[in-house]
Amino acid sequence: MKNDYLPMNRNDMSIRGWKQCDFVYVSGDAYVDHPSFGTAIISRLLEARGYKVGIISQPDWKDKKSIEVLGRPRLGFLVSAGNMDSMVNHYSVSKKRRKEDSYTPGGVMGKRPDYAVVVYCNLIRSAYKDVPVIIGGIEASLRRLAHYDYWSDKLKRSVLLDSQADLISYGMGERSIVEIADALDSGLDVKDITFIDGTVYKTKSLESVYDYKMLPDYEELLRDKKEYAKSFYVQYSNTDPFSGKRLVEPYGNQLFVVQNPPSKPLSQEEMDEVYALPYMRNYHPSYEELGGVPAIREIKFSLISNRGCFGACSFCALTFHQGRIIQARSHESLVEEARLLTEEPDFKGYIHDVGGPTADFRFPACEKQLTSGACPGRQCLFPEPCKNLRADHSDYIALLRKLRALPKVKKVFIRSGIRFDYVLADSNRKFLKELCEFHVSGQLKVAPEHVADKVLTRMGKPRNSVYRQFVKEYKEMNQRLGKEQYLVPYLMSSHPGSSMKEAVELAEYLRDLGYMPEQVQDFYPTPSTVSTCMYYTGYDCRTMEQVYVPVNPHEKAMQRALIQYRNPRNYDLVTEALKIAGRTDLIGYDKKCLIRPRNGNRDGGTAAPAGKATPAGKARGTGHKAAGQGAGEARRPKKTIRNIHKKKGT
Repeated sequence: MKNDYLPMNRNDMSIRGWKQCDFVYVSGDAYVDHPSFGTAIISRLLEARGYKVGIISQPDWKDKKSIEVLGRPRLGFLVSAGNMDSMVNHYSVSKKRRKEDSYTPGGVMGKRPDYAVVVYCNLIRSAYKDVPVIIGGIEASLRRLAHYDYWSDKLKRSVLLDSQADLISYGMGERSIVEIADALDSGLDVKDITFIDGTVYKTKSLESVYDYKMLPDYEELLRDKKEYAKSFYVQYSNTDPFSGKRLVEPYGNQLFVVQNPPSKPLSQEEMDEVYALPYMRNYHPSYEELGGVPAIREIKFSLISNRGCFGACSFCALTFHQGRIIQARSHESLVEEARLLTEEPDFKGYIHDVGGPTADFRFPACEKQLTSGACPGRQCLFPEPCKNLRADHSDYIALLRKLRALPKVKKVFIRSGIRFDYVLADSNRKFLKELCEFHVSGQLKVAPEHVADKVLTRMGKPRNSVYRQFVKEYKEMNQRLGKEQYLVPYLMSSHPGSSMKEAVELAEYLRDLGYMPEQVQDFYPTPSTVSTCMYYTGYDCRTMEQVYVPVNPHEKAMQRALIQYRNPRNYDLVTEALKIAGRTDLIGYDKKCLIRPRNGNRDGGTAAPAGKATPAGKARGTGHKAAGQGAGEARRPKKTIRNIHKKKGT
C-alpha cells in the first residue's frame, strides 16, 4: 500500500489489516508526521523495523476511554509530552497561562494536561495495569532524576516514580527505542530490561547493578540545597556516551533509580537513514478543518542538518538531552530533502533554515570526541576556544552552496542561530562573507545574552569583548559587500549572577548602541540546566561558589525595565532601579543619562549617592532565593522577537 499516516483509530487499523498494534504512541502534541517531531521519528523508525505503531494524539486525560481507542498494544505504550515540556508550553516565566499552543490544531490552549507525562501514564495504568510503559521526549528526559520544578517551586522525584512508568528512554532515542522494542518482542519482561544505554529504570536492589556512582539520597537533597548542587554537577559531568558513568539515585533503602550511560551518537549514515524515512511531512488531514497545526509553519521548509552542541550555555538543557558531540547529516541527504521541499505546492523559493541547535556546527569539536567523547571537566568554547578545537566552516559553506544552486530555490536562510565566537575562532572569514552575502535577510539574530562579564561567566558565554569584535567584523563585512544589514541581539534579564549593577551596565550598553529591544526574555528556570540549579540552590555547581540570584518579581521587573528604559511605562521602575544601584547620575539631561528627572528634581526623590551601590541583599526586592520562597508573578512578553533601531548619525 502507498505510504500514509499511521493509524489513529480502529478504522485506520482495519485499512492496514491490523487487529492489534505492537506499540501505541501517546503524545501531548497533535500528530504531525514530520522529522522535526519526535513522535514521527520514533514511530517511523519502529515501523521501518517491522513494528505496528498506532498514534493517540492529545487524549482527553479526564476520560479513560480516550486511551483505549486503539486497544491494548502487544508490546507496550510509548508516552511523550510532545516537542516541549508541557509546563513551558502552558506557562510564561511569570507563571501566567499562555494563550496559544502552536502544537495543537488551531493553536487552541488546554488540549494537554500540566505535567503531561505523569498524567498520561497514570491514565494508562488505570486502563491497563500490566502493560509496559516507556516514556521519552524532552519532558521525561530532563526530569529523569530528582529535579527542581520551577512551577511548584519544589525539588521533585524522578518522573519515573511519579508516572508509574517502567522505563525512560532519555536523550535522542533512536538506538534505545529499537533495543527496547527488540527486547520486548523477544519475550523479555520489561522489569528485566536494565542493560540498554540511554535508559533509566527503577529497582529495589542493587545486587545486579555494577560500575556505578552513587548520588545522594533524595531525602538528603531535600534537606540540603548544597548537596543537590553537588549531585547535579555529577549528573552534568556524566552526560557523555563514552566517559559517562552509570548513576544511582536512592529513594530510601528500598528503591533506587538507575540511569544507564547515554546512547552512542548516530553515525552520518544512521542520521541519513532517520531523515529518509517515509514521512508525510505535514499534520494529519483530520486537523485541516480546525485550521491546521501552527508549528508546521516554522519547520515545513527548514532542514535539520545536525544534532548536539558543544557550546554548553548554562541555561540550555541540550547537554542533558542531545549531548555535546555533534552528529550531522550528509550533503546528499540534505540536498535530497531540499528537492522534496521544492516540489511542495506551497513552496515559494525560500528555505527558511539549515541548522540545528547551532547552525554552523557540522562535526565534533575535535577528533578525540569520536573515540573518547567530550572532556568531562572542560568546555570547547568557554571561557576560551580550546586549542584542540576544529573551527572550520568549509563543509557548511559547501553545503549551503549546493542548496542555493538547486532549481526553484531563491534564497537559503539561517535562522537557528550561529555561534559568533565559533565564527571568530575560524581563521578564515569566508563563512562570514557568505553569511552576509547570501543568508541574511536584513537582520541576523545572535545571542550575546548579556554584556557584563560577571553574568556571562555564569551563563557559560564568551566575554563581551568577543561579541564586540564580532559586531565590528560583521559591520565591516557588510560595508565591503555594500549591504545595509543589522544584528539583532538576544538579551536575557535576571539570570543568576545579575544584580542591579549588572542590569544597569546592560542598559548603558544599549544606550550607547542606540537600540531598545521591543521584548525581553527573563531567565526561565527549566529542568536540568546549570542555571536552574543556580536559581534553586544559590550555588554555581561547577565551582560551588555562591551566586546572587534575582527571584523577587519586583526586582525582576526592574531589571527587565532597565533594558527597555526608553519605554515611558517603565519610568518609575527604571528610577527605582537606578536609586537601588546608586546610579542616580543616569537621571538627568546629559546625553549619557537614561531618563530625565521628573518635575525638575534631578534625583527624582531620595537616592543613594552616585557611585555607591546599595548592597544587593539590602535593596528592596533583592536577595538570594530562600528555601520555600516562590518565584512570584512577574509580567513578561511571551516571545523574544526584537526589532533594531538604527542610531541617528550612523
